[in-house]
Amino acid sequence: MTSNNVFQRYDESDDANFYLQPRLVVHIDDAAIAATTKLLREYLPANGDILDLMSSWRSHLPADVAYNRVAGLGMNEIELRENPQLTDYVVQNLNQHPQLPYPDASFDGGMVTVSVQYLTNPIAVYREIGRVLRPNAPFLTVFSNRMFPTKAVAIWQSLDDKGHQQLVRSYYEQTELFSGIEVLDRSPRGWSDPLYAVVGTKSERAKE
Repeated sequence: MTSNNVFQRYDESDDANFYLQPRLVVHIDDAAIAATTKLLREYLPANGDILDLMSSWRSHLPADVAYNRVAGLGMNEIELRENPQLTDYVVQNLNQHPQLPYPDASFDGGMVTVSVQYLTNPIAVYREIGRVLRPNAPFLTVFSNRMFPTKAVAIWQSLDDKGHQQLVRSYYEQTELFSGIEVLDRSPRGWSDPLYAVVGTKSERAKE
């Protein structure tokens, strides 16, 4: 695999066609969802402005925590409209348009949940994430080992769980906008989907 094709997909057709039909299903099992909710509770500030990037019909945020804003950006309007936790949403293909439609320093935290494997230009997207976060705001990338294989990038499919963790960490590092980067294994005990996360906070001295 060369550096030119690591972010290619088996299916390079328009992503809008792939996501045209809503998928009102969850992509990890109940135990992994519970672990995701616990993780989001731990890192994302109550009453904050939260960015749910690559969002769908469920954000997995704790239901008993109030947030000032939960802004969703995803590929299917029906899924986004069905999400009860979003206060507003935008339909956008980040692989075609990585620029986020938000002003600088708009959010107190955010997340990408089980979708990072589909980004074909992840460094550009993570630079944008850093731009729209406020200083010291946390951003979580949560992932498992599930995927749509025709749309996941080649490098993701070539790596194991440890490799995925290192790859996602590199997205944060290459932007030079994050500090305190952590790699977490929050896989539930027993029979369950594995669950991992990389968390970084927007650096106060970030080079933008």
